Amino acid sequence: MSRLLKGWRVAAKTARLMVGVPDYDGYVAHRAALHPGEPVMTLAEFHRNRIDRRYGTGPGSTPRCC
Repeated sequence: MSRLLKGWRVAAKTARLMVGVPDYDGYVAHRAALHPGEPVMTLAEFHRNRIDRRYGTGPGSTPRCC
């Protein structure tokens, strides 16, 4: 992979995280590397989980503003 392409991907990932867009590919890579054989959330489940964690809307969560 060229250095320019790699730099572009890192910048895009950083920009997405700054505006609150979760990194599903990073999550899947993390699960495969550190938790092999354990279940991996689907994309829809992952986004729901991130929204619940961010705004405290999941079951048993304390409501948060940010």
